[in-house]
Amino acid sequence: MKRFLSVWFPEWPLTRLRRARRGRTRGTARQSAQLAEERRAPFVLVESGAHGLRVVAANESARSAGVSEGLRFTDARARLPSIDSEEIDRAGDARALHHLGDWMIRIAPLVALDGDDGLMIETTGCAHLYGGEAAMVQSISQLLYREGIEHRLGLASTPGAAGAIARARSGVILPDGDEADGLADLPVAVLRVSEKAETLLRRFGLTRIGQLYGLDRKSLARRFHSREAADAVVLRLDQALGLRREPLKPLRPPPDYAARLPCPEPLLSTEGLVAGLEKLASQLCEDLKTLGQGAREFTLFAYRCDGDVKQASIRLARPSSDPIHLQKLFANHMERIDPGFGIDFLTLEARHVGRLNLSVRALSGALAGSDVDEVSLAALSDRISAKLGVESVRISQPHESYFPERSEHWKSFEGELPETAITAQIDRLRPIRLFDHPEPLEVLAQVPDGAPQRFYWRRILRVIAWVEGPERMAPEWWRYTAPPAAAPSPEGSDRKWLTPRADPRADAQIIARARKEAEAAIDESEHVIRLRPSAFSAGLTHEPQSKLLQSVIKACDEVKESEQIEQVWLRQAEMEDARRAEMRRHMPRARDYYRVEDERGGRYWIFREGLYGDGRGGLPQWFIHGVFA
Repeated sequence: MKRFLSVWFPEWPLTRLRRARRGRTRGTARQSAQLAEERRAPFVLVESGAHGLRVVAANESARSAGVSEGLRFTDARARLPSIDSEEIDRAGDARALHHLGDWMIRIAPLVALDGDDGLMIETTGCAHLYGGEAAMVQSISQLLYREGIEHRLGLASTPGAAGAIARARSGVILPDGDEADGLADLPVAVLRVSEKAETLLRRFGLTRIGQLYGLDRKSLARRFHSREAADAVVLRLDQALGLRREPLKPLRPPPDYAARLPCPEPLLSTEGLVAGLEKLASQLCEDLKTLGQGAREFTLFAYRCDGDVKQASIRLARPSSDPIHLQKLFANHMERIDPGFGIDFLTLEARHVGRLNLSVRALSGALAGSDVDEVSLAALSDRISAKLGVESVRISQPHESYFPERSEHWKSFEGELPETAITAQIDRLRPIRLFDHPEPLEVLAQVPDGAPQRFYWRRILRVIAWVEGPERMAPEWWRYTAPPAAAPSPEGSDRKWLTPRADPRADAQIIARARKEAEAAIDESEHVIRLRPSAFSAGLTHEPQSKLLQSVIKACDEVKESEQIEQVWLRQAEMEDARRAEMRRHMPRARDYYRVEDERGGRYWIFREGLYGDGRGGLPQWFIHGVFA
């Protein structure tokens, strides 16, 4: 049996604005009196729409003067000329409601938004902490009244029934199974249906929820103009009666395990906060040990009296349920939690729960199965992460690559040292310090493949007294074997089924033969035909009468087509050569590494990137990659 508590704020935009102004004007008695006078003055919140400004919220003074929600602001000003107004802040209202929902998690771990002006809290299993459901509802009401938040409460076994009770009969606790009887006399508007659906139900004379019980669902659906509206009404009715499930989206995912500590008196010092953490850690770790479980993430929430929530989180390398270890890790965060006017509620949540390592530690290192004590190593990692930040402890894993900057990968330490199948096989000397990014050098060396003789590094000239190398590292070609994207072909020349390509030598023969036949045809014809390049595209000016002339025209068409194909073929070949040359310029270059020692005894690992004439860029460049001991 699940129980849900609906908290509805009937004037939430006005309440949020009032609380924000109270926070800005808190202090002197004159400011408090000024705030009270503003609350008694007629005031509305407006919002711009298709037909101008309209009233979306009005306080009690404005409503008593005939100004209500939905009224145009010009009509409201005509009824009450002295009325004050301000534009509504929807985003600010949503943020404040979300923040209030986080603060209400002190009541129960599952809190969800209920529209734009309400919260839905699942209180299953939480009522006994307050002495029953009635005491819980009274305690929550006093808590909200103390913060100056106007509210309505309703408790039932379904979220729909709880929301209807809160909006129509505030403070009522509906027993389990009495949803149908408890909602029968309530208006249909509390079912959270749309305004159009509510208006249509009123036209049919259906003003109470109980009147919908005896109606056939199909006949009820036929009364509406659209099936979506009918399904929405039926869905809301079934959800309120418990016939369909209504899922909730919590503001914060519920923790795997949690411990709660209400404070009889507000905590005003760090010492009291540390004492509360000690009780919570002992209680939570005891529950975890009973199940043989541990957690890798713990979060402490401190709920202040002024409605604010402070939190501190720690992450562990491996699951743990040691309360002393947790207190040591939280000690670095206690000073960052400001008690403010007092902390009256504490919770400690555990997430990412896993099985504990219950193996017995060896009496000595000689009896241990491994050279590394992973439990102590994980504890050390936790202390470092608590001081320096999450993921500040990383381990190096070897990676198969000849290039030094790609020969290892870094990952966060997860409590265990990974087993790698790659064995380092380095038969050459490597520097004790490798730079993350090679630094450029100015080097004097013989061209093209000579060893370096002197170089400038960090504005200091270093003359080389001893050199060993080169050690060539060729580019990893398998990283660059992907075929390049095909360039768009001009004029569809690659469409072989339409314009087949001919061999260039055959083209030349066709052109020569066609020209000879055309010249002979012109001399023998009794008509004068002038063959110009434009004639091939615009047509001949004289209608040919002999078959010989027709063959001439056909031969000229072949000449024209062959010339066009030849030009396209040459242009495409040039484009392909240019594209390949551009690709070669951007491909990685080979490296020649040298181990050098200068006259002062400094030993360096430098390399030349690129070769002269390799076609992969400009001149070779020199870099320093590391230093030897």
